[in-house]
Amino acid sequence: MDNLDQLLQKTINIVYEVGTFIREEREKFTLNHVEYKGKNDLVSYVDKEAEKSIVSGLSDILPEAGFITEEKTINKQGEVYNWIVDPLDGTTNFIHGLPVFSTCVALQKNDEIVLGVVYEINKDECFYAVKGGGAFCNGKRINVTTASEISESLFATGFPIHNFEKLNDYLAILNALMKNTHGLRRMGSAAVDLAYVACGRYEGYFEYNLNPWDVAAGTLIVQEAGGTVTDFSGGDDYVFGKEMVAANPVHPRLLEVIQQYW
Repeated sequence: MDNLDQLLQKTINIVYEVGTFIREEREKFTLNHVEYKGKNDLVSYVDKEAEKSIVSGLSDILPEAGFITEEKTINKQGEVYNWIVDPLDGTTNFIHGLPVFSTCVALQKNDEIVLGVVYEINKDECFYAVKGGGAFCNGKRINVTTASEISESLFATGFPIHNFEKLNDYLAILNALMKNTHGLRRMGSAAVDLAYVACGRYEGYFEYNLNPWDVAAGTLIVQEAGGTVTDFSGGDDYVFGKEMVAANPVHPRLLEVIQQYW
């Protein structure tokens, strides 16, 4: 296979091309194109066509790799390498014309994420990292902020669209943070939230009911920007474990608040 830096550039090129397609389709998109995968879980032809394009491009640059994708347009598992792909993270925003959505691609080698790209299409910002190489946005090095207190921090989160059994516990966490922070934001794209932690726009991000394609790329970018990523227990099951806390040095204090109520 190519080295990671070469793979990264080829991956970015593919993501840019797909992002252009998504941006152009948004101009003519109507609610008549919406489909439902489940209650509150929306999809469109844009998601599916974007994923097919990504899969085709990634298959060319790393033929031995398998795929873990949101729209299930391919069924192929790799022995060593697997691409984790979300063609359009923030589909509900896209459908309603809210300008926060992204395309994200990660490469997993065995059990480790070694490459990640998050392209926020509306601001034309491409965040990316390879393992051990630092994190970047549009060619410039990025880092998490240095704030270490809850009271100094702005946090991002998400709201569940299903599995509401833990909703009251989650609302208790939000209640505690609303009263003691610079605020909470809910943008609607987990990948963008993670990218914004990495570049210092947020101090931290937490959410549950997550999928690996939502977060795989962003977790590496946060880590390479100097941040910490865990699950709600403080462990390392955050890509496939459905829950995540990603933050700058405030991470232990944010995790303490979450664990108090979760």
